[in-house]
Amino acid sequence: MRDRLAAEARRFANTVIWSWEGFRAAWATEKTLRQWSIANVLSAALAFSLDLTPGERALILALGLLVLAAELINTAIEEVVDHISPGLDPRAKKAKDCGSACVALAAIAAGVAWVVVLVG
Repeated sequence: MRDRLAAEARRFANTVIWSWEGFRAAWATEKTLRQWSIANVLSAALAFSLDLTPGERALILALGLLVLAAELINTAIEEVVDHISPGLDPRAKKAKDCGSACVALAAIAAGVAWVVVLVG
C-alpha cells in the first residue's frame, strides 16, 4: 500500500512539473497567453472588488481560467500542426483556425458571464 501511494505521489509530482514546464514554455513564446493572463488578473481584481456573490465570483474566475486553458490548447495545436505540416495545407489551416475559435468562444463566454453578472 505504501509503495502504491509513493508511486501515485511521484506520478502526481511529475504531472505538476510537466504542466508547469508547458505553461512556462508557452509563456515565453506566446504573447496572447501573456495578454489573456493580464486580462485575467484585472478581471479577478474587479471580481473581488465588486459586491458579487461567491457563485458569481467563482464563475468569473473559472471562465477566466478556461480562456487560459483554451489558449494553451490552441498553442499546442499550432505547434503540432507547424511541425507536421510546415507548408500550406487547407487541413492545417482548419486545425489552427478551430484552435483560435476555441479561444474566442471561451473569451465570449467569459464576457457574457460578466455582462449577466453586472446587468442581472
